[in-house]
Amino acid sequence: MSMFYERVGDPRTPEGKQALLEVSPLTHAARITKPLLIGQGANEQRVRKSESDQIVAAMKAKGIPVGYVVFPDEGHGFERPENNQAFFAIAETFLSVHLGGGYEPIDEAELAASSMVIEAGRRWLPGLPAEGGGRN
Repeated sequence: MSMFYERVGDPRTPEGKQALLEVSPLTHAARITKPLLIGQGANEQRVRKSESDQIVAAMKAKGIPVGYVVFPDEGHGFERPENNQAFFAIAETFLSVHLGGGYEPIDEAELAASSMVIEAGRRWLPGLPAEGGGRN
């Protein structure tokens, strides 16, 4: 942690707190104008789920498209292959909606094998099954 504090900012000092506040995505959420997809591991220790929840709420309040998928059994990075595959499929569909182009059909069995829960933006994620591996 000492290396992190030295490089990024030490939340135990007023200067460090200010430095972290200045670079926090939440501080700049009002400036986000483009659609955003957030993939969150519920056990993430660096960027906590509550922080992602705040960004999602800020974007929804502004009417900016936001997709938010949470993996309850993941932390920093998605280690389970099923979760990786599900997130890549979701990212591809989200990008196709907002940037144009096609996407590979989502395999329902692959989604069902993942722990993914869609917390926001299901309408920005075409090709999902009505229920299952992409639960709301």
